[in-house]
Parts: sequence; C-alpha cells; structure tokens
Amino acid sequence: MSPSEGQARLELLSPTQDELLDVPAATVVLRFPAHSQVRLWVNGQAVGEESIGRTSLDESTDLVTQTWYGISLQSGRNEIQAEGLIQGEQQRVSTAVTVRGAARAISLTTLEARLPADGRSLVTVQGQLLDGNGNRSNDSAIVTLSANAGLFVGEDFSLGQPGFQVQAQDGEFTAQLQAPLEAGIGRIRADSAGLEAYSQIQFETGDRPSIVSGLLDLRLGRQGLDFYDRFEDFDLSQDNDLGLEAEGQLFATGNIGEWLFTGAYNSKRPLNEDERGENLYEATDQFSDYLYPVHGDGSSSYNLTPSIDHFYARIERTPDIPGAAPDFLLWGDYNTEEFASPSQEFSATSRNLHGAKLNYNLGNLQLSGFYGNNVDGFGRDIIAPDGTSGYYFLSQRLLLPGSEELYIELEELERPGTIIERSRLSRGSDYDIDYDRGSIQFREAQLRTAIGDQGQVLVRRIVASYQFESGESASIYGLRGRYHLSRETQNESWIGATALREDKGSRDFSLYGADALFSLGADRRLVAEYAYSENDSPDLGNVDGSAYRVELEGKLIENVTGRAYLRHADAGFSNNATISFVPGQTRYGAEVKAKVGSTTSLRLGYDHEKNDGVSTRPIVTLGDLLDATNQALPGQRVDNRLTTVTAGVQQQLGRANLNLDLVFRDRQDRLNPDRSGSSSQLRSRLALPLGERLSFNALNELTLSSNNDAVYSDRTQVGLSYKIMPGIDLGLNQHWFTRGQFNGQSFTTLDLQGEYALLSGDRFNTTLTGRYSLVNGLSEMRGQGALGLKQRWEVTRGLNLDLAYERIVGDMFGRTASGDRLRQPIVVGSNSSTVGLNGGDSFSLGLDYTGSADLKASARYERSNSSGGTSENISAALTGKLSPSLTGLVRYNRSANANQGLRNLDPTTEIRLGLAYRDVEEDKINALLRYEYRRNPDLIPESALFGSGTGSSEHVFATEAIYAPNWRWELYGKLALRQSESYLAEDLVGSNTTTLAQLRATYRFHDSFDLLGEGRWIGQTQGYQEMGVVLEGGYYITPDLRLSAGYVFGKVSDRDFDGNQSASGPYVGITLKVNELFRGFGEQTPVAKPVTPNSNPEETPEAEPMPTNIPSPTEAAP
Repeated sequence: MSPSEGQARLELLSPTQDELLDVPAATVVLRFPAHSQVRLWVNGQAVGEESIGRTSLDESTDLVTQTWYGISLQSGRNEIQAEGLIQGEQQRVSTAVTVRGAARAISLTTLEARLPADGRSLVTVQGQLLDGNGNRSNDSAIVTLSANAGLFVGEDFSLGQPGFQVQAQDGEFTAQLQAPLEAGIGRIRADSAGLEAYSQIQFETGDRPSIVSGLLDLRLGRQGLDFYDRFEDFDLSQDNDLGLEAEGQLFATGNIGEWLFTGAYNSKRPLNEDERGENLYEATDQFSDYLYPVHGDGSSSYNLTPSIDHFYARIERTPDIPGAAPDFLLWGDYNTEEFASPSQEFSATSRNLHGAKLNYNLGNLQLSGFYGNNVDGFGRDIIAPDGTSGYYFLSQRLLLPGSEELYIELEELERPGTIIERSRLSRGSDYDIDYDRGSIQFREAQLRTAIGDQGQVLVRRIVASYQFESGESASIYGLRGRYHLSRETQNESWIGATALREDKGSRDFSLYGADALFSLGADRRLVAEYAYSENDSPDLGNVDGSAYRVELEGKLIENVTGRAYLRHADAGFSNNATISFVPGQTRYGAEVKAKVGSTTSLRLGYDHEKNDGVSTRPIVTLGDLLDATNQALPGQRVDNRLTTVTAGVQQQLGRANLNLDLVFRDRQDRLNPDRSGSSSQLRSRLALPLGERLSFNALNELTLSSNNDAVYSDRTQVGLSYKIMPGIDLGLNQHWFTRGQFNGQSFTTLDLQGEYALLSGDRFNTTLTGRYSLVNGLSEMRGQGALGLKQRWEVTRGLNLDLAYERIVGDMFGRTASGDRLRQPIVVGSNSSTVGLNGGDSFSLGLDYTGSADLKASARYERSNSSGGTSENISAALTGKLSPSLTGLVRYNRSANANQGLRNLDPTTEIRLGLAYRDVEEDKINALLRYEYRRNPDLIPESALFGSGTGSSEHVFATEAIYAPNWRWELYGKLALRQSESYLAEDLVGSNTTTLAQLRATYRFHDSFDLLGEGRWIGQTQGYQEMGVVLEGGYYITPDLRLSAGYVFGKVSDRDFDGNQSASGPYVGITLKVNELFRGFGEQTPVAKPVTPNSNPEETPEAEPMPTNIPSPTEAAP
C-alpha cells in the first residue's frame, strides 16, 4: 500500500534497487516516522529483531533511521521487503538485489582484434568467471589457457600441468599471448573445473623490412675435387676435367605491395635436410636429438621455408575480411588443414605433402587447392598397445621422414567404429620415430583400455598414417570451396565441396565430397556430409562406394535438448587419411533429454545399427605381415542388425545423483543365428559426494530378460574418488562381470587421473587425459587407462610422478557386430573391428625432475607380460651443468618390441654420454666429447626370419674442439671412431672399425688476407682409406666479397678393387656473401671496449685491435 501524498513514508535507503553485492549478506537501512512498528522480510522469510544494530532519531523531522546488520542472502536474486503501520496506515516498500554466485561459466575476450604475425606483438587475453546470472563471480580458481597459434608469455602458475595456467582472483584473470610468425586465425581456449570459453584473434600478414641473405660461390677447377662438397661427391674415380661450378644459398623476404614474399633456395642440399641427412617434411627435434644446454644457447629458431627439395616460395596477404584465413600461394611443404574442417570426416584429408598450395578468399567464398608432385606410397596402420611405450612397428619400412601423422583413438569395446575421443600427437614431445625401421616409441606408456564418462569400457588404438618408399612415383591434387555463412566464433556456418585425386601409377584413388555446418543459434548445430571414393588397385580391382552422415543436436525448446544422427559407409568406401570408421556400417537414431523439474530429468533414445559388408582380413602370422600391402584386404563377411531403445531418468537427491535406464536390444544376425535375440537390461548409476574431496560412485548393468545379448555383458561397479589437488583425482573401483561373453571376470582399479583439453586447430580439439590404473582381482582381471602423454602428478615442485598398472587375465578378443577380434600385430586401413587384446599385465613407473634450470633428470621402468610374451623397457636421462662452463648429458634406453605376436625380437639398447664445454668468461675454446653404444639398432620384424643371425652392436666415440686465441688464429680438430659387430650366425661374427680425423687451421695475417689449411682422413680396418687435403688463400675485396685460390689433393686406398687412386689440382673461386639488408638495417658501428682503470697503466699491455671489416671465422670459410 502506497502512502498518501504528503504523508510520512516508510523508506528503504540501502541497499538500492538492482544493486550487485559481492558477499551473501547485506546491511539494510530503513527510515520511517517515530512511534511506528516496522518488520523486515528477505525472500519471504521474516528477519528477527536481534539483527537491528543501530537506531537513531532526528528530532527536527521526527524520523527514525534504523540499521539492520548481517542480513543473510542467497546467491542470485534476493527480494528485501519492509512493511509497517505508519501513522495508522499499512505501508510496504521493497527492493531487489543480486548476490554474486559460484562460477557457472567463463567469458573470454581479447583487447586486440587484429595483430601482425611478427613473433613479437602481444595479445592481451582477459576473462571472467560468471555466475548463473551472468555476473562476475568472486570465486578464485586456476584457469588453463591454450591456443592453436602463438605462445603464452609470463609466469605459468602451475608448471607441472599442461597448457598455460593463470589464477583467477575475484573472478578475473588476464594473460598475454605472443604472436606467431605465421598469419592466420588464432583460437584461444580457457578451461576451469569443466567450464570453458573460446575467443579468437586475427594474426595478419605483417609489414617486414626487405631482407636478402645468403651465399653465392663460383669455383673453377677440376671437377669432383671440391673439398667442401659432400663426402660422396668427392669422387676421385671421375675424369676430373676442368669445369666451372656454381653454388648458392639464398633467403629473401619482403613486401611486394600488400603481399609478403618469403623464399629460399639452396643448390647444395634440400632445405629441410638435417645433420643426419634426413629430409623431414617438418623440422621437429626428437628426444634423441636434444642438444646440450650450454651457455649462450637460449635463442629460438623457426623454419619459415620448409621444403624437402631445394626451393621454397610463398606470397601471402591477410584479406580485409574479419575471421578469414590468409590468401597465399606457396611451393614447398604444407599440410592439408583446409581439407579437414570440423564438418568433414568421410571426406576429410589430413596429410603432410610437398608441392604447390593455394588459398584465396573472394568475399565469403574460400577457395583452396594443392598439388603434390613427389608423392610416394601411402599407408595407414592401426595397432593395439600393450601397456608400454613401445617400440611399435608399422607395416612398412623406409618411411619418408616427417610424413607421418599419429593419433590415439578411444572407441567402445562392444561397438567398433564408435570413436569417443581422438588425440593427435606431436613428434618430439609425444613420440620418437625411426623412419628406416618404421618403428615408434612413445614418451609414456600406452595402456590398452579406459573408462568412459558414462562408465562404458573403451579400448585404445594407435593410428598412424605415413608415406613410404614404394618405388612408384605418384602425384596428388585437391580442390575445395567453402562458402562461409558466418565466421563468428563458436557460431560458424558454411557449405563446402571437395575433390581429390591421387595418381599412383598402378594404383589410383579419387575422393569427392560435400559438407555443411549450420549453427542454428547459440545452442543448436546441424552437420551434413556426403563423400564418394573410387579406388583402383591390382589387389582389389576397381572398388567404389559412398558415405554420408547427418547430425543435428542442440536445444529443442526450453529445458529440452536432443540429438539426431544418420551415418552410413558403403562396404566399398575408403579413405585412409581421416578418422577410423567401419565400412558397410549404417547407424541412425535420436535421443532427447528433458528437464521436468529442478532436480529431475528424463531421457529417451533410439539407435539402429546395420552391418552389411566385409571385415578386414587379419594379420595373424609373420608371413601375413611380410605380405601385407598398404591396403586392407577383405576378410570375414558380416550381416547383422541391432536395435537399441533406451529410456531413463536422472534424479538429484540432495547432493546425490541417481541415474536409471532401461535398455532394450534386439539383435538379428543372418550369418550367425545363435547370436540373434532380444534382451532387456537395467542400467543404474549413483554418484554421491561424501565431502569436499571424497565421493562415492556405483554402476550396475543387469539383464532382466531370460536371454542376454551376444555382445554386451552384465557388470557391477562400485568406487571411491578422492581429489588430491585441482585436476588430479585418485579413484578406487571394483568391477564384476556376471553374465555374457565376459561372464566371471572381475577387476579392481586404483586410478590417478586428470583431464585437460588443449586446442589444436580446426580439425579436432585435442583432449589430453591422464588415467593411471593399479589393477588386481580374483578371477579374470582387466585394468583401465587413458592417454597420459601430458599428465603427471607434481609430487613437489619440479618432481613429477606417473604410474600405470594394467592387468587382463585371458585374451580380450570376443565378438562384435563388425567382426570377431583376433590377436594381430597391425591392422592395415581404417577398420579396427578385428583388433583384439592380449591377456596379461603391464606396469609403468616414471619420475622426472625439472625444478632447476641447471639440472633435469628422468627415469622410467616398464614391464609387460602377456600371453604373447614378456617385454621390459628401462630408460633414464640426466642433463645438467657440472660447472658454469661444463655441461653433461647421460641417457640410457632399453626397449623391446610391443606389437602383439611379434615378441621374438631382441630388445634395442642405446647408451649416450656427452660433455660440452664453453667458457662463460672468455669464449675462446669450445669442445664436445661424445660416446654412444647401440645394440640391435636395425632389427625389424623381417629379422625374425633369420633367427639368431641378425643382431648387431656398435660403439661410437667422438671429440671435437675449436680454439681461437685471437682474431688471427682459429684452430679446429675432430676425431671419431666407430666399432661395429654383426652377428651373422652363432659362430660367425663380422667386425669393422671406422676412424675419422679432421684438422683445420686458419690464419689472418691482414685484415683482407687469410690462409687456410685443412685435412680429413677416414679409414677402416678392412683396408679402405680415403684422405683429402686443401690449402687455400683468400683476399677480401670487401667484407662480403672474397677471392680465393688453392690446391686440393685426394687419395683413396682400397685393397679389394683398384688399389690406390689419387687426384689433385689447383682451383680459384669467388664467394659473395649476400647481406643486403635494405635501408641499412642491421649495420652496426663497432663500440670500443671501455678501459678498466689500472693502478699502474704502464704495466697494462696494449691489446691488438681486431679489424672490423672482416666477417667472423665461420662466415669467412667458403
């Protein structure tokens, strides 16, 4: 009731209408006439008068001001109401306030929308934790940030965890992202306690100063006698006639109008060739390539011109279209990310190639194309892990370095082809690979099984696609058009079409597809895709087929969400450059979930699966593996159907969460009638928090019908989960299988687990999960584990522990609707339905220490014991500074083959010791000392055909040093020795020792003249020797132009062929150092060294000045 005009009123002075409060309590201030009776209400509940803290009377106005303290409020919106009898009239006033609640969402933004991709600019990333009303929460939490481009800078709040960690204080956090060197769309992800948010920024093609750098060399002399050419090109068997040779290495970058040009050329070697002679598609250091952390090596390097041949060129610009990828045309190495968008699975192509690539934007139309001119054989393998890090052999040898793509896939145990998670791995950080042997070793143990979010049993697969030396030249080209309907972050929409053809000579492959992604508002999405493939090969003939899928998910109406899907792949459809699938399988269905109350939800689901095709022919024996091609061959015929209807309820009972589902299955198998039948199963799950850190969970799947399903078994699970720290849980679970094909089996799991999702580009958001299991049981046992490549438990700062134990009693083969599982070392192709798991156990324990910049250490022990054999892996590494100038490195690794059915190979052992010296006070001398021991470094599965006569071992010792006492002298020496033995039979051992010696001296007797002498000798105990000597004088016309003249001598001694050969002769040359940094960029005036005061200046010797117009010793050498 409102007071009459002019009458004294009841007023609520504080808090004000729609005020936002930080804490769930408020001070309420009322004002009303004296001698009035007033009561206070909050959210319909009366407040006791004991909350009145202060009352004051203004005698001039006869008004009372009354303050109520500590009035309790709830999170969210609160209604505060005061009412009273004011001068005989009932009055009421109210106000609404909002209390910041617990975090229910995250917002993420960047202050900058566009920044140059210059490797220096910083993006300011800001975020907030939001409550259920969209207001900033006052919670504090750790937020994990990740980005598909750039590098986060600043202090990482938790170095032991993947991603970049920041702490949100009072619900706010900020970080800085350093721009990359490659233009494109940068996508940023924030994650905290299951909440996530995304943002993006456009890294534009920057304006760079024009730079041309390199070396041009002309040489006139006898051919085949260039001392500084490759060893194999120093050929004394030629005629060695007089000839003119030209060589050059150039790098250039700069703007041509609005376009940025980047190019490189090297006439001597491919641009990507490393020191081992391998020509990688992508230059990434492997674990075995780690360098010594010596003083002064803290800089970073980037490969801007990747190419497996001698030439690279790229022109690019950023179009004036928000959210658009750069326009570019290149020749060199590239990936096919434009052909693997989120709307593509069947029509996707994810490969590393070399050749030409184009991307161009015409408004909303994005056109992409590529051409590869040197494509070799292409293979795709699926391998079941054994609980260790490997070695895992692929089906092919002599892989093209850097061409591989490696994934870990998790799929349902009972339903092959249903991929729950797919994670792409990176060479170096996640695995090492031997391209000659075709073998992979992971950094962490790969367990065989995992537990899904809904309690389902998952199996892990190693999926590798790669190119290998097949002896057949091939070419490939692809075209794609994508019309963008919306480029807004998390609301993208487009329509696309793709065409690809690979000409392999006797093997041809074509792939055509159309796809679409429609974001129907903020919470609905439609994906549609169609693909057609044609495969012509001598093994299979001409085979073609199509595949399609339609998926719709999102919010239907208020409190109702749903999902509908249709997926089909013909038996003849193939695509080895995408996610795994089952040819001949059709699945369609729908599911709806409705929230019918604040604590109750209902769900209903329907799924129909049809398998009508042929499974993959299994590779069971070594002979099968040796005969394997790069294409899957047909195996067992399958023809069955499965209809599943699910109805369930989810009820929250206080803090507990109860789920009940009734599952009806009808299975029809035309080829195996004994597997047909109908069954009903009751699935129940309970999650009950027992405290802030401890929770209880239980699961039961019980068949109610008289018949049980031929594939799905009954099981019961109970467990406890304890939160050790944010992101790390310790779980204890007991499982029993009581009916079905796994009847009588049980297992116990002790899990140390954590889960993180890191952004990795457009194709897939990579989820890195760590789940480590300690398993034991009474009957038959099985343990669980998930990907642990980035997951460790930080026991104390700098010390990390990871643990894995897994046990399976009895081979885990069994039957599925897509084919029966068998023991196989490798499956070729995209269908994993026939891959079984060996019974046995595996154990892995690892420790690593990174708490000091001067010391890093790691150690790991792995053991696998299965029905296929026993293997043991041991590795340890230590790198640290023995003094400020001396660094040491020790590494030991012993690994055995881990493929199922290939356990009869001896393990490979490697020991590496090294010392590096670099004086931090006076950089006059640098030295390296190295020792390596390798045993069986070349064993492959084919070696098993020859029994014991396939082993080998070798010792390698090498030392080298460079000494420059002053600017005139530079001395360099190297000595290396390799002793190798090959065990051709038990009583026949071949041995050989190879020695290499090298000496070089350079003397600069004037600022424009130098004299150089160098000799190299290599010899073997079997009677082969080769020697080369050169003497050269040089004159610097300018600091960048050098004239040279010299004499070279070479000699070869070979007792088995022509005896001694020798050749020699003079030569002249001219070397131009291309150092055209336009507008004087990079030119510096030498700064005189400050004079240190001395008490007796007469005793201070005068230092000999170093000329400033000659290059460094390294640059001076031709």
